[in-house]
Amino acid sequence: MSLSKNQLKTITSLNQKKYRTAHHLFVAEGTKIVAEFLNSNFELEQLFCVDKTSYKNLEKVTEISETELKKISTLVTPNNVLALFKIPSIAPSVKSGLIVALDEINDPGNLGAIIRLCDWFGVDQLVCSTNTADCYNQKVVQSSMGSLARVSLIYTDLETYLQNSILPKYAAVMDGENVYKSKLPASAVLVMGNEANGIRESILKLTTNTISIPRFGELKQTESLNVATAAAILLSEFKRLT
Repeated sequence: MSLSKNQLKTITSLNQKKYRTAHHLFVAEGTKIVAEFLNSNFELEQLFCVDKTSYKNLEKVTEISETELKKISTLVTPNNVLALFKIPSIAPSVKSGLIVALDEINDPGNLGAIIRLCDWFGVDQLVCSTNTADCYNQKVVQSSMGSLARVSLIYTDLETYLQNSILPKYAAVMDGENVYKSKLPASAVLVMGNEANGIRESILKLTTNTISIPRFGELKQTESLNVATAAAILLSEFKRLT
């Protein structure tokens, strides 16, 4: 069975957020990433592959040619399989444990990396400002390497969320308390800011603590760390000390 014109149109339209929202669907590509979603609670809409052998136990499978796969893939080198999954309903808000809050993270690659870090360090939920990159953007899905299947994301008004949270709120800034000298709690909200502008002032006012990663270089002239790199260091410290 080959790819229909309607299927081609639908799949390529999912490159845009408005169509992902309209269809309640997103795209996952590659054997490993698709397998992660198949083994999760995400619901499969349709799977397209060049060889059905590995997916013979699935009902919603369409075998297509490599040429057809290239037409629907966003990868430079398509990887045998592309699947459509349904966007799940909004997950309930987590009230305890370590939570990461993202304020206007724009780069899909950074968001994907942070999702993967949360998975690695056992953070169950990411709370995102409404103008943070869409987690179902194909670049985010690919860069998260399947971790999106295990970490829930909530998009909400971040100010309202922080106002209502009873947890201590730690803002990652350039001039906060040295994280290596901080006593960090097991339950907290770690707020990470925009790649270029950091955390908005209105959000900073709602945090209870500020922390920073000290520079050890002799000249100390490095302007800042990549937000995903900073998240890795801070998450490691939170988990090491609790």
